[in-house]
Amino acid sequence: MTANTSDTANNTANAGSQNWADLIDERLGHIREQGRWREYRELDLFGPRGHRVSRFGARLPALSFASNDYLGLSTHPELRAAAKDAIDRWGTGTGASRLVTGNRPVHLQLEAAIANWKSTQAAVVFPTGFAANLGVLTALGTADVTIVSDSLNHASIIDGARLSRADVEVVSHGDFAALEQAVQQAHGPVLVVTDTVFSMDGDALDVQAVATVCRRHGAALVLDEAHGVLGPNPTNEDLGGIEVVRVGTLSKALGSLGGFVACSQRVADLLVNTARSSIFTTGLSPADSAAALAAVNIVNSPEGDELRSTLRKHVDRLRPGHPSPIIPIILGGEAEAVRSADRLLEQGLVVPAIRPPTVAPGTSRLRVTLSAAHTEAEVDRLLVALDALGISP
Repeated sequence: MTANTSDTANNTANAGSQNWADLIDERLGHIREQGRWREYRELDLFGPRGHRVSRFGARLPALSFASNDYLGLSTHPELRAAAKDAIDRWGTGTGASRLVTGNRPVHLQLEAAIANWKSTQAAVVFPTGFAANLGVLTALGTADVTIVSDSLNHASIIDGARLSRADVEVVSHGDFAALEQAVQQAHGPVLVVTDTVFSMDGDALDVQAVATVCRRHGAALVLDEAHGVLGPNPTNEDLGGIEVVRVGTLSKALGSLGGFVACSQRVADLLVNTARSSIFTTGLSPADSAAALAAVNIVNSPEGDELRSTLRKHVDRLRPGHPSPIIPIILGGEAEAVRSADRLLEQGLVVPAIRPPTVAPGTSRLRVTLSAAHTEAEVDRLLVALDALGISP
């Protein structure tokens, strides 16, 4: 009897495992059939320059136009020195949540510097920008709240809104009439959340217009400024009269890793006490924190002004007046986008093809991102390569 029961259990387990294997294989096959297979590419880069490793193991020269290292700070000597010093003082990891034993002096120094930079009462650092958005939206998005979100917001905002207990209303991208209607018709407290620069189109939001809607109806405003290296970045005082929460990342223009929330002291206290994406994870590493602190200091110095000026010139070289270093080149079809990216890669230029489901069907594109670390000659090289393919930026 025991043996038969055991055999039955084993057979059931084997069948279940096989069902899971079939399910996963079916999903992978569907991805391949759609031409949307993705895999990691090995790149050995220092800043935008270095080598890519082919699938046959060959090391080939590579120049990246695909990084979010907008100011080129990831290789800055001051960031590298700060990270090394932090490792020598505190080691490589914090070993615990910040509420246990994972809080270091450098975390507090970084938060003070961010609050000063953003002209807010306080700031809270998170392990990633994704975690920062999850923390804000789940902490503020209680069951009596309505979250109103732009349809092209980042995945971290979408997931944060879904994980919250709030009602969620999604409005068409940049549609201020729809935004006004959604806020006006919502029941209970309203939280409007939006990117300031959108990651796939590189377009900038009229932050003042959104703030005006919020002010008119007493809504709070969450701004994700992850890509806002060239603006728009009005201060909370400029947006006056409403609760403004600013979310940012330490891993893009600041060249390190992590995320932050710059906010009022009461919101900071709420995050420390209720944001699960901070409470139940290990504190940001000392090296990343120290590098980010060095980056904040540079960004707020004359050197930072020079880096932004260089970046602005590069952007204007490709697309005059464009508001961000993210330049989408819409090609339409997925195959055409992949083919164009492959031809650029053959010339040593790394420019990713962005396809559905990341963007809408029929809007597949090359996504160029520029950095102050690029030279004028490198930007011109990209322009020549695009022109040879019959592509205008």
